[in-house]
Amino acid sequence: MAQNLTSNDVVKHFAGVTALSNGCLTAISGEVMALIGANGSGKSTLCKIITGVVAPDEGQLHLNGTQVSFSTPVEALKSGIAAVYQELSLVPSLTIAQNIWLTREPMSGILVKYRTQRKQTQELLDLFADTVSKSFTPDTLVNELPPDEKQIVEILKAVSTNPHIMILDEATSSLDSRQVDRLFNLIGEWKKQDKAIIFISHRMSEVFRIADRITVLRNGRTIGDYDSKKVKEKDLINLMVENAKDHLDTTDTSISKQSGETVLKVTNLRTDLLQGIDFDVKKGELLGIAGLQGQGQSDILHSIFGSIKFSGKIEIDGKDHQFKHTSQSMAKDIALVPGDRAKEGLLMRLSIFENIMLPNWMKYGIPLNTGKAMKEAAKTSKSLKIIMADLNMPVSSLSGGNAQKVVIGKWLQRKPRILLLNDPTKGVDVGTKKEFYDLLKELCKAGTSILFYSSDDEELVGLCERVLVMRDGKIRKELLKSRLTLSNLITASVTSSEELAHAAD
Repeated sequence: MAQNLTSNDVVKHFAGVTALSNGCLTAISGEVMALIGANGSGKSTLCKIITGVVAPDEGQLHLNGTQVSFSTPVEALKSGIAAVYQELSLVPSLTIAQNIWLTREPMSGILVKYRTQRKQTQELLDLFADTVSKSFTPDTLVNELPPDEKQIVEILKAVSTNPHIMILDEATSSLDSRQVDRLFNLIGEWKKQDKAIIFISHRMSEVFRIADRITVLRNGRTIGDYDSKKVKEKDLINLMVENAKDHLDTTDTSISKQSGETVLKVTNLRTDLLQGIDFDVKKGELLGIAGLQGQGQSDILHSIFGSIKFSGKIEIDGKDHQFKHTSQSMAKDIALVPGDRAKEGLLMRLSIFENIMLPNWMKYGIPLNTGKAMKEAAKTSKSLKIIMADLNMPVSSLSGGNAQKVVIGKWLQRKPRILLLNDPTKGVDVGTKKEFYDLLKELCKAGTSILFYSSDDEELVGLCERVLVMRDGKIRKELLKSRLTLSNLITASVTSSEELAHAAD
């Protein structure tokens, strides 16, 4: 049954901060409506109001012309509205099948029909066949999955409810290009089934590829609704970001490779995923790591940081270091910005101030000089332009981009010599990205060596002088600036090693 949804003049305040002052959108059956805007513009808040996660202070929702109000996600789901959010809602200790059907298990009296549940789960997993690992089965525990496959489980959990209206809030941020292609094919099928899709992404190429209409939010207000075939990317950016002239053009922003001494050298690095990795990083260099999701990129960073077991040789300033614990790497001025900020980078129940101070308290003596710590945390938050009500607010109150700034800020206070970045701009808006890129430039100029994994190929092409392309736990290609194009990078990511060996350089 076709369903249309509208929100009119929705208002929401959180602890004195206005998240929405005029949230309006229209989702129409058989269409994809892209909802775009900078971090903190109100996109996720509006979607959470639609799905009953939070209650609006003012405004109205209409479903097929009838005013509705959902006090819980269950109520919204009963009306055919399902959502996939950027922050996952999975239970790590349960299997994929148990997560997908949690509270909705097929029953025979008081007994769960496990065979039916497993069969239905496999049918869902088959939707992403050939884009996932062989261990992606109904009985696999979620805590054993890489980020991309966890995201797919979250998507399939929503699909399993057969909704009339699907909200995808940064659902592609953890997916590789093959998985995105598969999701977009599914979206095409959903349109044919007369479903309405609300699609949120910071990747403008995805927005123009999949959207029929584009709704723009800025500072909690709906700026307008546009036909995707009649509007240009630069015009949307002007609508999304104040002072949009400062928007990053990645065609001419590469951070020059420094010709200084080798700071980090890795030889024959091996983990469960890595099959013998060799590379080095110079002082002041930004070295990129590319490849499809789950090819061992994160293992490289975590091995250097001492957070997973590895074999091989890691040299810092020419001296071998076998880090067995993160405290050892931190003592050598190494910092890691992890890929999952909610689970690995932040303690969500603590304040912004406490999170910034997490690896830094030892600098403030015993008893703690909290006054000095607060001043330096305020200085860090100001330099990173963290948009917040107060340092004592819970970090969970921040938008995704501002929360990521907190993750970065806590490490910058330690002035690291080697900075490991695990997809740091995932789910971050264009304005925040521009600020982040400027920060990378300043760090490199100051001599910081940066190892930078990104799932955004265009980002790597625009920023790096040198990129290592990973596939199946190995470096399949090293692309220098003269050969560093989007086409070459993608080709190296998806082409088999045998084909690459015969390809012309």
